[in-house]
Order: sequence, then C-alpha cells, then structure tokens
Amino acid sequence: MTMRRNLTISVAFIGALALLNGCKPVGPDYARPGYQAPAAYKETGAKAVLTPPAPPNGGAWQPASPSDGLLRGKWWEIYKDQQLNSLEEHIATENQTLKQAMENYLAAHDQVAAARAAFFPTLSAGGSMVRERPSVNGLSYNPARPNSFGDFMLASQASWEPDFWGRIRRTVEAARANAQADAADVATIDLALHAEMAADYFALRGMDAQTRLLQATVTSLEHQLDLTERRLGGGVATAADVAQARTQLETVRAQLVDVGVARAQLEHAIGTLANQKAADFGIPASPLDLDLPAIPLGVPSQLLQRRPDIASAERRTAAANAQIGIAQSAFYPSISLGATGGFESTNAGTWIQGPSSLWSLGAQATQLLFDAGQRRALNDEARHAYEAQTAAYKGTVLAAFNDVEDQLSSLRILESESLVEQRAVASAQHSYDLSNERYKGGVTSYLEVLTAENALLENQRTNLDLQTRQFVASVGLVRALGGGWDVSQMPK
Repeated sequence: MTMRRNLTISVAFIGALALLNGCKPVGPDYARPGYQAPAAYKETGAKAVLTPPAPPNGGAWQPASPSDGLLRGKWWEIYKDQQLNSLEEHIATENQTLKQAMENYLAAHDQVAAARAAFFPTLSAGGSMVRERPSVNGLSYNPARPNSFGDFMLASQASWEPDFWGRIRRTVEAARANAQADAADVATIDLALHAEMAADYFALRGMDAQTRLLQATVTSLEHQLDLTERRLGGGVATAADVAQARTQLETVRAQLVDVGVARAQLEHAIGTLANQKAADFGIPASPLDLDLPAIPLGVPSQLLQRRPDIASAERRTAAANAQIGIAQSAFYPSISLGATGGFESTNAGTWIQGPSSLWSLGAQATQLLFDAGQRRALNDEARHAYEAQTAAYKGTVLAAFNDVEDQLSSLRILESESLVEQRAVASAQHSYDLSNERYKGGVTSYLEVLTAENALLENQRTNLDLQTRQFVASVGLVRALGGGWDVSQMPK
C-alpha cells in the first residue's frame, strides 16, 4: 500500500510539472520588423517591363497571392532559347556551390531535430556483474559477511528536464528560423547562379553577333582592298589608298581575334557554372537575334515575399529574437526529474525476482545565486544582436528595392539609347554608301571612305553592345525581383 501511495504521489507530482511545462516561454514573442514599401516603382518606363494595373481610388490594391501574374519556376524559359534552357538545367544537378549551400541547409535542419529532442526524457539501461573480496584490513571488512561475494545488477535510468521557462522551446524556435534562413540562402545562391548563367550566355551570344559583324566587315574590306589595288594598277588610286585599305583590314581582323578571346572566357565561365570540364565543353556560335521579353514587375509590397535574401534576413532576425528568451531563461531555476528501476542481488539465482527489484524517483532544483553579472551581460548581448539583425534586415530590404530600381532604370535608359543608336547606324550606313560611290566615281579620296567605314563599324558594334546589355539588364531585373521564388517555398 505504501508503495502504491508513493507511486501515486510521484505521478501527481510529474503531472503538475508537465502542466507547468506548458507555461508561456520567457522572452519577447517575435514580430516581423515593420517596413513601409513604396506604392509604386519609380522606374517603369521600359517596354520590356509589364506593370500591374493602378490601385483603385481609396484602396491599396494587392493581388491575393504574392505570385499572381509573376514569374514562376524556370524563369529563363521566357527567353525562348533551348540552348539556354539546357545549360540552366545543369546548375541544379552539377554546380558545387549550390551543393555546398544545400548541405549547409540540411545540417541546419538536423539541428532542429537535435534541439527538439530536449523536450523528451533520456533513457539508459545497463547491467553489471561483480565478484568482490574485500581486504581484511580495509574499512569495508565485516567478519559477519562472507569472505567473498557477488553483486549482480540490471537497472535503467530516466532523466527529464521540464521546459518550465521555455528555454528548449526558444532553442527550437531559433534552430527552425536558422534552418529556414539557410533554405532561403540556398534559393538566393540558386537564383544568382541561374542569373549569372543567363547573363554570361547572352553576353556570349552578343560576342557571336560581334563576330558575325566583324567577319562581314573583313569580307567587305577585302573587296575594298582588291578594288583599291586594281585602281592603283589603273593609275586611278594611290599607294597611300592601298596602305590605308590594308591597315583598316588588319585592324578589323585584330578586333575579330580580340572578340574571340572574350568569347572563350565567357564559354569557360558558363562551363564552370555547369561544372563542365573546359576540354570537353563548347557552345556553338549563335548570334543574339532574340526578341527581348517583357518582365512582369508586380507591386513593390510583393518584393518582401519574393526575394530569398530578404526572407533569409527576416528569419535570422526571428532566430536572434529567440536567443533573447534563451538568455533570459538562465535567470530561473534549473529543475530536473530522475527515476531508476531494476534488479540487484548478490546471487545470480535470485537476480531477476520480485524481492530483488529496486526503484527510485526524485527531483532536483538548482538556482544560480551569483555569477558576477554574466547572465545579465549575455542577456544584453542577445538584445543587441537582435537589434543588429533587425537593422541588417531593413538594410537588405532597402538594397532590394534599390536593386530593382537600378535594373528598371538600366532597361529604360538602354532602350532609349538603343533607339538613338539605331538612327546613328542608319545615318552612318548612308554616309558610307555615299562616300563609297563618290570614291568609285573618282570624286573623293579613299580617306573619306575610310572615315565613313570606321564610323559605321563603331556604331554597329555599339548597337550590338546595347542589345546585349539590354538582355543582361533584363536578367538582372529577374534576379532583383526574386525569379520565380516566394516565401511559401520555405520549409515550415
């Protein structure tokens, strides 16, 4: 009866502790730092941008879902380039930087499971068999006991530290937030790698367009040199004309070689991103003849949900907030429960029997009374770390909005510059045609043709460069908007 009463008291005590274990954890509950997003983006003048409808009068319109009408999934497919699509697919399976980030996330995910294990008791079991002969001259000698005896024990122990003050809950909260931040870091790296791949690819195709232009120019200059030499033989041209024609031809050939160097470097960069060996990797020449797609912009408030770097900074702010609660829990007593049960006997024949059973239940509480201010310093440290992370979060948001504006302004300005440059190309072409006809008619010297040809080639190359830069800026805008990512893709 006494044993039953003791067990009843023990169970009641443990039940009371379990109820206390559900108390609200110490420390501040987390609230996302506030940030007022602008009502609209400033730079929206480029044709390559799809802007949402204006909000209704008196209302703050926002789509129900953060991804409504926005980029989704494999955003690079909007460029409709099969070769680019194939190269982008290599990143998910081959890129080592992305693999490293993924392993870091998996390690952080395991830390959540390790922290959550502290909610439960720890159990252990063991046995021992000892044969002992005490010294006759020792303190433990007893003439009434046998000269040698055995001790056989089989026991298990359980210990549990109830989470009265929420230290474990805050630890799990911090570990979960850090794991989510690492998952967002994976998305940030993934987005950056895909964007770098697309930018390098379009730059390479821009080099192919430059190569095509220079090759055509070389062919034209070879005809010009041949014409000038024939005119020299006929006494119409001078040796200076021939020298100028040959100089121009060799100059453009040198430019063609230089473009080849830049293309090779871009090809190697793309191969590195795709984790391909340079000796086995190549991209067929393909000049940039694509139409620039329009990028769906969305409203500024959606950017907070679409940028993985913002999500990462926000989750680390949540983890820093949980650290405050962990630091505060050190001011409260540490309470632990323990239990032992098993069998013990000096005779192996009576080892596993009822009379040989043993058990114990107990609780222990300790309170640190003096630590020379260590706990208070750690608490202040946690608060300052939270404020620092909050500032980092707000700085990340501000940088993200500026990033979008930078890319939008680049697209708008490059579009305007390209229109002007196209008119310059047309004018340079007309000037060259006139000069060439004048030279063939013997009205002017070859220097006029040479000057017009230089102006035409320079403007043609500038026009191609602007086209390439528009594609690169378009990729930059996709990256600045977060690609097809949003916070719903983070693990819970």
